[in-house]
Amino acid sequence: MSLTDTYTLSNGVKIPVLGFGTWQSADGDVAYQAVKWALDAGYRHIDTAAIYGNESSVGRAIKDAGVPREELFITSKLWNDAHSHDASLEALDTSLDKLGLDYLDLYLIHWPNPSGIQAQGSDAWKSANADTWRAFEEAYASGKVKAIGVSNFQIHHLEALAETQNIAPMVNQNFLNPSDQQADLVAYNTAHNILNEAYSPLGTGKLVDLPQVSNLAEKYGKSIPQILIRWSLDKGFLPLPKSTHESYIQANTDVFDFTLTPEDIGSLDKLQSVGELHLDADKATF
Repeated sequence: MSLTDTYTLSNGVKIPVLGFGTWQSADGDVAYQAVKWALDAGYRHIDTAAIYGNESSVGRAIKDAGVPREELFITSKLWNDAHSHDASLEALDTSLDKLGLDYLDLYLIHWPNPSGIQAQGSDAWKSANADTWRAFEEAYASGKVKAIGVSNFQIHHLEALAETQNIAPMVNQNFLNPSDQQADLVAYNTAHNILNEAYSPLGTGKLVDLPQVSNLAEKYGKSIPQILIRWSLDKGFLPLPKSTHESYIQANTDVFDFTLTPEDIGSLDKLQSVGELHLDADKATF
């Protein structure tokens, strides 16, 4: 496995096994430079979202990096204020315009049950997601997006979507790391040929001081982030580490010359619940 290796989505689209996240990368020079460094380091998979507020800077970095478009895999996400058929299509066009792209490689529904939808009634999210997904399917058919998926969806959200969908989600991006392995959800996604993408693969920094991790870093001659990214890859996930520091961005790619033993994976698995857990999407306040 290497930085150029890919997973194959259910529709045959190839997606690089390691992505570069841009959450909390401030619009302007910070996001621009981070993405530029990532592309210079060999990343070809960049993940952003409308709510990150940095799509324009990400797009500028993509343009300036000079990497052929066909070599890139660019993801963005629909925010919670556009959960309807027409609004989601308008939001997609806005994201494409800000990124300076003709198409996205992957477009995701960012959250399944925004607070604004919750206020409309207990089952309002089901119809809102169905209408939104219908638009996603149309965008996919038109070629504006090469793959479609979801983020932060739990099993009951996926099951509800399946009642009306014509095309199943190809990706489900979730908070996944040794502290929150979401085993049932991961198994469901895998059984339904939905790729598990792992945002916050380092556990938002809560895992870096644990001896179980630092001991493995010493054993393998790797950094703690490299151990956690490798755990994600060894699980078959697609991790999305983020950084705004050039040295860390580069170091996070140095994870393909080793694998963790089953015993060492098991030791990290025992860290379930020691740090943060995922946010319950049905209790989202945004």
